[in-house]
Amino acid sequence: MMLWKDMPMEMRNGTTVQEFILEGFPAIQHLGKVLFLVHLLAYLASIAGNAVIVTITCTDSRLHTPMYFFLSIFSFLECGVISAVIPKLLVIFLLGKQTISFPACFIQAFVFLFLGAAGFLLIAVMSLDRYLAICKPLHYPTIMNLKTCFLLVTACFALAFPLITGPLVKISQLSFCGPHIIPHFFCDVGPLIHLSCSDTRSVEMLAFVLALFILLTSLIITLIAYNNIVVTIVQLPSAKEKQKAFSACSSHLIVLSLMYGSCVFIYMKPKQRNRLDSNREAALVNTVVTPLLNPVIYTLRNKQVHQALRETICRMKISR
Repeated sequence: MMLWKDMPMEMRNGTTVQEFILEGFPAIQHLGKVLFLVHLLAYLASIAGNAVIVTITCTDSRLHTPMYFFLSIFSFLECGVISAVIPKLLVIFLLGKQTISFPACFIQAFVFLFLGAAGFLLIAVMSLDRYLAICKPLHYPTIMNLKTCFLLVTACFALAFPLITGPLVKISQLSFCGPHIIPHFFCDVGPLIHLSCSDTRSVEMLAFVLALFILLTSLIITLIAYNNIVVTIVQLPSAKEKQKAFSACSSHLIVLSLMYGSCVFIYMKPKQRNRLDSNREAALVNTVVTPLLNPVIYTLRNKQVHQALRETICRMKISR
């Protein structure tokens, strides 16, 4: 039987793959059932925690503020991102079924990247919201009204859609001659480009530039906002006010440092081929760790959310 590597180039170009194989974590695949249980618990905890944030934000009138509105949208995005990736990873761990069809692979990549990009743009919006609330408190209610909040969220989705759709359409039009093993646990841009037998220099550069734009734009806005916030907090006369303001921002910064750190490592490099293996571990931060930390930090470290959650639970008990 003629192997792919033994085929002449003409035959390779005429051969296309109908499905890919997600490699997952081959070095620890023998621990499949244990890994399945760990990731299942993390997934369920993430979904439940983020769903709680969305629910209490909608039901408790005290949380009908721009900050919690943006937080609930962010939690919704987190649910979408992990639901695009983790269920397939669970199937790989439990059943060893690593195949994914060509259309399903690109749908997974689109959902993950689109919601992820919208999430990073939303982080910049959340940072601006905190800047206005802390540094411009008198003008904050006027500037950050309901209409502005909806427009900002809509803008995040509207901007993310073409930025992600463009390169993914170009990647889907490349020739995939084989081998068809993706060295990752989900379909991501870098591994897909790596598998193509076409000239990928232009699409690889396009993906790099767009990732650079999304991450750097969000990061710069966030850094400027928090720099101004810190300066304002330091100038507060009361130590109690300083502590309260720092507490409100510190939880946000913990999640941000993890998200930006992992995504900068994965996407902000022009050559994806060099670090594909290490990208898997870094991707776990955004698909498992931060979605799990987000509800924990915002519910357990925030007294207002904590109180709303307790009252919601009490109302549920009384209604029974």
